Amino acid sequence: MRNLFKRLNLFVLKRYRHSTISQWAVLCADIVLFLIAFLLNEILNNNLLEGTSIAPLLVKLGLTLMVTLIFFFFTGSYRGIIRHAGMNDIVKIIVSTVMPAAIFMLLWYINNHLYDPNRFAAVLPSYRSAATIYMILAVLMIIMRLFIQRIYNDYFRRHRESVNVVIYGAGAAGIIAYNALRQDSNIEYRVVAFIDDDMSKVNQALNGVPVMRARKVLNDKFLKQKNVKQLIIAIPSIRLRHKQAISTRALDLGLTVKTVPHITTWLNGSFSSNQIQDIKIEDLLEREPIKMDNINIVREVVDKVVLVTGAAGSIGSEICRQLMLYKPKKVILLDQAESPMYDLQFELKNTYKDELDRMEFVIANVKDRPRMEEVFELYRPQLVYHAAAYKHVPFMEENPYEAVYVNVFGTRNVADLAIKYGVQKFVMISTDKAVNPTNVMGATKRMAEIYIQSRSTDQTHFVTTRFGNVLGSNGSVIPLFKKQLAAGGPLTVTHKDIIRYFMTIPEACNLVLEAGAMGEGGDIFVFDMGKPVKIYDMARKMIQLSGMHNIEIKEIGLRPGEKLYEELLATKENNIPTYHPKIMRAQVRRYPIDAIDAEYNQLWDILETMDDMKIVGKMKSIVPEFLSNNSVYCQLDTVAPPNQH
Repeated sequence: MRNLFKRLNLFVLKRYRHSTISQWAVLCADIVLFLIAFLLNEILNNNLLEGTSIAPLLVKLGLTLMVTLIFFFFTGSYRGIIRHAGMNDIVKIIVSTVMPAAIFMLLWYINNHLYDPNRFAAVLPSYRSAATIYMILAVLMIIMRLFIQRIYNDYFRRHRESVNVVIYGAGAAGIIAYNALRQDSNIEYRVVAFIDDDMSKVNQALNGVPVMRARKVLNDKFLKQKNVKQLIIAIPSIRLRHKQAISTRALDLGLTVKTVPHITTWLNGSFSSNQIQDIKIEDLLEREPIKMDNINIVREVVDKVVLVTGAAGSIGSEICRQLMLYKPKKVILLDQAESPMYDLQFELKNTYKDELDRMEFVIANVKDRPRMEEVFELYRPQLVYHAAAYKHVPFMEENPYEAVYVNVFGTRNVADLAIKYGVQKFVMISTDKAVNPTNVMGATKRMAEIYIQSRSTDQTHFVTTRFGNVLGSNGSVIPLFKKQLAAGGPLTVTHKDIIRYFMTIPEACNLVLEAGAMGEGGDIFVFDMGKPVKIYDMARKMIQLSGMHNIEIKEIGLRPGEKLYEELLATKENNIPTYHPKIMRAQVRRYPIDAIDAEYNQLWDILETMDDMKIVGKMKSIVPEFLSNNSVYCQLDTVAPPNQH
């Protein structure tokens, strides 16, 4: 018998847990409640006890029921989901009962003062009767809804997982988050406290939940006492640094951190608990965004033919997305990676359906000079954003031939063709690894910088932008950590003390566009990237965010060519301010064009030997500050590399 009851219980839970009562069933229930209210009124007024004729009573019942139904339909009082009924539903009930009561009181007044008082007395409810019927009806309708809610809460919701949470923010967003959590049908959220920085709200209560200061809540004693598992940040306009500080504190206390998104992202303007988002590692690393002068970018790009090399990569694709916002005449998207280009084409053709004629997708490799010349001759670009490059340090350390061929001579091909075909502006995307390089990849990017810096003419201006690591880009550390977490760990870091600068992809690409507008030729731009981040700390925070606290962080040692820290300026470089406080112009050594051509021609001849040692040896003669670290090429250095351990 017990097993039978248990099976029946599970069946009911599974079958009806997420079901809602039909609105027509609710309407029928409300009609029954009206009949009860009508009958109680007749008993209370002794109408039934005095032997009242049945015919007038039925007419009165039909008349009052008809008017009541009109207002039920008008207010929609029966349409709400009862288990989520709130103040708005109560207001509808009150309106649907007060209005017919008022109408019958008015009719009674008219009948008694303008006509024979006895003419309709038998079929019209009196003042007292109208008030009694609809007061009883309103009470019964509210009680029924509360009763159903109680059954749902006591029977269905008690079988759900229970999670105690605190909400940071006792304003409008905090109340909305609270109501959304209360209505969640899968998890029973219990809000034990609101946190707010506004002292006028502290020590008050919202829906019976206390509003407290952060230090009173975010401590081990309170969290353990209340068994708090989650913190929800419900201040959509919160400053980034404050949000990061709150999140970091909560993570250190072992809480799961979530956030309420801005109202503009709510689905159809309404909010539900499933729209509450997890805090991501990108949120903790993001900086206050650098605001660019888009007017300059518009002036630079509008109605121009623009070529983007490496268009299918993380940076190149975002540059293309942003360029389309500034109404260029045409954007030539060029890359040698077929599959990523196909994906980008599919995305952009869906995003810009009405502007397909302004996009051309080209499969080509920048190291293929004849093919690149064909592209320049066909499209005649006026602006070039050169993002094509090999960027992975370990791979390039093992393949210096390809690194030099693409990063140096591929850049030379595009730069020479830009001059030949009268390009107005050439913007190259470089990296902080080009500064005092310790690996082949960084050295090739520095050589590309040197080459294009020597090429600027009155007709074609060459500009370089340097920045650090980009959050979420292909092959970067965050996607790697996410894959390792999905596999159950461990997370691997090359050194416990390794640090890197980070920025978001949109921010990096906005910088590229701004630099293109700002540059006057031969410029290398760097910008304030904030404080560097310890990769080990990033791994630890990602484990905290995942909730899998038993994941190991494994130190595997520096890879060939890798260094503990990156720089944005070389030791002999200085920087001068620009009109933007966050963007600086690096003062770098300039090389005579004849000397550069001679050196690069020699490197080209050596490249044909495919001898890695000879290739890297020549690179070191061109870039004297290139001192290998943890690499087979250390033997080529005449000066011992700096100790970075």
